[in-house]
Amino acid sequence: MAGNSHGDWIWYEVMTSNPQGARAFYEKIVGWKISPDQGEPEYAMIEASEGMVGGMLTLTKDMTDHGARPCWLGYIAVDDVDKTVKAIVNRGGKELMPARDIPQGRFAMVADPQGAPFYVMKPVPPADNPEAKSMAFAGDRPMQGHCAWNELATSDPAAALHFYTTLFGWVKDGEMDMGEGGKYESLRHRLVIGALMRKPPQMPASFWTFYFRVCGIDATVERVRASGGQVMMGPHEVPGGDWIIVGTDPQGATFALVGSK
Repeated sequence: MAGNSHGDWIWYEVMTSNPQGARAFYEKIVGWKISPDQGEPEYAMIEASEGMVGGMLTLTKDMTDHGARPCWLGYIAVDDVDKTVKAIVNRGGKELMPARDIPQGRFAMVADPQGAPFYVMKPVPPADNPEAKSMAFAGDRPMQGHCAWNELATSDPAAALHFYTTLFGWVKDGEMDMGEGGKYESLRHRLVIGALMRKPPQMPASFWTFYFRVCGIDATVERVRASGGQVMMGPHEVPGGDWIIVGTDPQGATFALVGSK
């Protein structure tokens, strides 16, 4: 949106093999309102407490034949999609889906040099609100259902830090020693936006994980399990008093949640 800057997280998208199942799961777990599917491939909009946070894309057979699997991906705002994609490739990253135009803007799917996928997008604001700003990521205050933290687990933290800071203007904002796990390095883009760390050995590939805010982490854990999801980690307390969990939805997409006890 026009109110966002180059390097902002502006949208989150879950790719799913079962839109009806995913809709029922996330509406119950996070409290989102997910619109009916539209278009081809099918796409639905996800609304949280204070506006839109993302979308739900139904995987087609062609997508799965080319290796797509249920997962969450994030969109980063850029000033120029084509120049950014070229810069990513020149820095050792990959273009996974060529840039294309949609009514909401121009975007492309890419991967960093360690293989973590994400989107870059230059959005077009609504005609009736040219200064519209995405509130998908809530970095300044807690907002229920909005993303509160963007976390990269990567095979090469030093290289990833250099890649993202030079490309998007992010800066390192402190670190926490995790012992054998290495350093947990915070990232800032005006506000603290998340962190990166060395991926654990059991994680097959470098990947971004997005933490969405919920109310009452213990009750949420119960809902996850009762709704066919799995909790893989947590509840675990983090600095500041919040608690987190990481899990998989019934279709296999990894998700993460943060909230109070």
